[in-house]
Amino acid sequence: MKILILNGPNLNMTGIRKKSVYGEQTLEDINAELREYAEAKGAELYFYQSNHEGAIIDTIHESRNKYDGAVINAGAYTHYSYAIRDAIESVADFLPYVEVHMSDIHSREDFRSKSVIADVCLKQICGFGKDSYKKGIDLLLEIL
Repeated sequence: MKILILNGPNLNMTGIRKKSVYGEQTLEDINAELREYAEAKGAELYFYQSNHEGAIIDTIHESRNKYDGAVINAGAYTHYSYAIRDAIESVADFLPYVEVHMSDIHSREDFRSKSVIADVCLKQICGFGKDSYKKGIDLLLEIL
């Protein structure tokens, strides 16, 4: 089972930016923990992070031929990137995407409560810190 963990803008600053919201672990630390978690369940993870919308879209397009499922934290693009939404929709017949967020986007600023990608993902999981990713992995492993 091959699962893509796709992170959007500013998530490379995890562990540096807003520690009270995102925690003190770096994205690399979280990825290492997720890799161990998934391997114990028989899955192989692949990681990609970009601050560039086009690069994320290209990765989504390529994912249909490489992975069995994907977990996406689109960062701020969650709230306004119809291009990323359409990219996910274009591969939805080939592999499922699960939307995750470390913080509870519904209890933060008003603009964060709307996700334009939620309706093309299997599920939205938010508010569990790094465990949001684990819950996304678990959901994919259940259905695949």
